[in-house]
Amino acid sequence: MKVLMILAGGFEETEAIAVADVLRRLNIDVTVAGLDSLEPAGAHGFTVKADALLEKCGGEPCDGVFLPGGMPGATNLLHSEAVLELVRRVDREGGVVSAICAAPIVLARAGLLAGRRFTMYPGFEQYLGGMTPTGELAECDGRVVTGKGPGAVFAFAAKLAAALGKSRQEIAAAYAAMFIEL
Repeated sequence: MKVLMILAGGFEETEAIAVADVLRRLNIDVTVAGLDSLEPAGAHGFTVKADALLEKCGGEPCDGVFLPGGMPGATNLLHSEAVLELVRRVDREGGVVSAICAAPIVLARAGLLAGRRFTMYPGFEQYLGGMTPTGELAECDGRVVTGKGPGAVFAFAAKLAAALGKSRQEIAAAYAAMFIEL
């Protein structure tokens, strides 16, 4: 099982790291692809080392693609034809397409949200062409998974893992290892 996570400059660090961590705890291979840098800087100044540039790994087969939000990360993804084509291809090939925070604007532009339940960070409705997000923490409609923002990372990651075929028991075991009563 392989997921391609695409990081553009200005990505939301909490979303990228927490979701990738959950997926890796579930033995899902996460390849970190930098949109235009091998060391993209996040919205809050943290730098992540990518495994490869998107142009080198974007054509490889994968079971899913994950787009973290953040600003200007989401708009940087939105303006990339390579990202738009990748999410369309993964969808066409039956893979899981996922985005959190502001990044669902990319899925809207790619034509993947029409007629689906989805959620996203408030304030980006001008990118939606009249579609309305549900406001839920996370949504999964078919093979499209969306999340509201940084506070929804664990709800989003659970829905993404389930869409990728992980059982409720596997997800619960991974979460039990991360959360303890305080």
